[in-house]
Amino acid sequence: MADLIPLAQAHCIVRRGHEHRLGEARIRELLPEIPGWELVEQGHALTKTFTFPDYYRTMSFVNALAHVANTENHHPDLSVHYDRCVVRFSTHDVGGLSENDFICAAKADQLAG
Repeated sequence: MADLIPLAQAHCIVRRGHEHRLGEARIRELLPEIPGWELVEQGHALTKTFTFPDYYRTMSFVNALAHVANTENHHPDLSVHYDRCVVRFSTHDVGGLSENDFICAAKADQLAG
């Protein structure tokens, strides 16, 4: 799916089972499409820190991301601070990263503009 359209325009689909976990080659292929995101937890999660000038803008981003996550039915772990939000994506149901994580990371980047 992500090969045909930009990640930020793709939509998540339900992915359950280890067969949907992305291999290292596919992860390395998709990672350049989401600049600034880092692989963590031995390649089982993606994380990025978004910075903002104040609490209001941080919370605006968090609320917009919550709406996207609800729409896509794919929810990140968030660490919210006064001037930043650390976003972490992983797909529990596959035991690592799925295309959904990359789709939602791209959507988060789009929100932060």
